[in-house]
Amino acid sequence: MREFPLEATQNGISEFNNRFRGVGPDDRARRLAEEESFLRRARDIDSSLFTANDRVNIELIEWVLEDSVRAYELDLARIPFNTFSGFYMDVLGASNGVPMSTVEDYEDYIDRLHDVPRFFAENIKNMREGISTGFTLPKIVVEGVLPTIEAQLYDDPTESGLYAPFENINASISHADQATLRLAAKEAIRNAVIPAFGSLADFLRDDYMQAATTTLGAEQLPDGQEYYAYQIRSFVTLVGATSGEIHEIGLAEVERIKSEMGAVIESLEFSGSFDDFTHFLRTDAQFYADSAEQLLKEAAHVAKRIDYRMPAFFGTLPRQSYGIVPVPDELAPNYTTGAYVGAPIGGSRGGAYWVNTFALDQRPLYELPSLTLHEAVPGHHHQSAIAQELQNVPAFRRNLYFSAFGEGWGLYAEKLGIEMGIYQSPYEHFGRLSYEMWRACRLVIDTGLHSQGWNRAQAINYLADNTSLSAANVRAEVDRYISWPGQALAYKLGELKIWALRRKTERALGENFDIRLFHDALLGNGALPLQMLESQIDRYIETTLGQR
Repeated sequence: MREFPLEATQNGISEFNNRFRGVGPDDRARRLAEEESFLRRARDIDSSLFTANDRVNIELIEWVLEDSVRAYELDLARIPFNTFSGFYMDVLGASNGVPMSTVEDYEDYIDRLHDVPRFFAENIKNMREGISTGFTLPKIVVEGVLPTIEAQLYDDPTESGLYAPFENINASISHADQATLRLAAKEAIRNAVIPAFGSLADFLRDDYMQAATTTLGAEQLPDGQEYYAYQIRSFVTLVGATSGEIHEIGLAEVERIKSEMGAVIESLEFSGSFDDFTHFLRTDAQFYADSAEQLLKEAAHVAKRIDYRMPAFFGTLPRQSYGIVPVPDELAPNYTTGAYVGAPIGGSRGGAYWVNTFALDQRPLYELPSLTLHEAVPGHHHQSAIAQELQNVPAFRRNLYFSAFGEGWGLYAEKLGIEMGIYQSPYEHFGRLSYEMWRACRLVIDTGLHSQGWNRAQAINYLADNTSLSAANVRAEVDRYISWPGQALAYKLGELKIWALRRKTERALGENFDIRLFHDALLGNGALPLQMLESQIDRYIETTLGQR
């Protein structure tokens, strides 16, 4: 928690709310040495007498440490952001989870704002190391991120989203102290944060843009094959999965889903080609909200219909609530269609299902059921809340995240919506299939871009030709894959593994299979690498058969 202050905040530890993490050479060297030491100690432990839960603990900590050590060895600090996340996003979310009850709480947050110049300068220095070693992001990624950075250059500091905590200061604080805090916050944003964003914008626009690669593939970077192999293992959490094998899986899934999409079009008796149908979906006004408020209300309606059906599919339901929140204005133009932002442990808000209300003509209503199932319930919110409420586990497990487990579950939840009775029209079914196709295309596009020499236009055309995603979403998604090698593979590969485990359990238990207990077994240990998840389901099957 000392090393990662934002994570400390999310875990309800306020001691480090006054700063960001250090990312300079000494910081990284210190962490690497500490983690290598932890890993040696973990491997020296004789786990033969451990309980099953303790074996999960030690296997998990070894996996986390091995993954982190390898990232330091590859010096991934040289590329500290992508189109979806990164150090500048850490700053834009600096108030997330920060308790705002006392004068000291607000003062800590103001101190954190004053730390932004140092934090940005260290990251810029790491990117300069990337420039000198030829390890940079592509120009197209920088061009996409720059508008978000430049949008933070406000003339009035109160227009910054970072000032939001001072709009309604806790009423228990005196008026005099409130005035002092607001003045200090304005000063911090005006004199520290905004100049830091200005320096970052100048660096990206000038030095970094000149050095950024014109190629797109991870394997085209120095030591690129090792880099991409690491990214695949880190995000997919399966040992030995190769880019070539994943590409072929993706092609097969695309063909299967395309056939199912064709059946939906046929059921609607639509006269025209697949391209004609997707053009109709992208352009007909009936499929789009007239206002941001309408879009949010539609998402809320879908969410409550799902909530109503949850007890039939889950034995354990979390106590933690969630809400539906628009994507912040400063992020929305270059952000994906929706996301989930977890609740901080011990914080003052629930989980946040973010819905992008920017460019309403790009946010079709027929996709809302799939999006809500994935991001809210029974997807990321349910999964995250269950993990945070785990009992008798080490604290690190409550906020642990593995992409293949988390995103695989989210995609599984979308298809589970069929059994839950959430999809109410052929268009919504087509929207789900389009979302599934989107994730299958990711297997083809990610491996195509990073190991097979695909260009951006090729990737955009492939995604546009095979899904009903809007043009804006298609461009944003492809740029995300370019900037974040391997991450996009997690969704479909994770979902395929979860369905394989479900079929295996159904066969083994027969009439004793209980969907609620199976789902509880999947989620009941929190986040796990896929190989460990399979071991847990095997143990669940053995235990259930023994009880029978």
